[in-house]
Amino acid sequence: MSGELNLFGVYLHAELVTSAIALALTLVLNRVLIHLGLYRHLWHQALFEVAVFVILWALVVKLSSSWLL
Repeated sequence: MSGELNLFGVYLHAELVTSAIALALTLVLNRVLIHLGLYRHLWHQALFEVAVFVILWALVVKLSSSWLL
């Protein structure tokens, strides 16, 4: 693995691509949690959102290491 992704002739770092995917998944998950009303049970919403982002980023990196990059 070279650590870069060739996207139409533009080389992007793997961290940038995987973090963008994780951010998009985090935003979708946050919308779902807001719609379900689960955020009212949280003590610290910002800390929870950062933790969800880190967990999703780790999952994206783990899944992408074999087939995306």
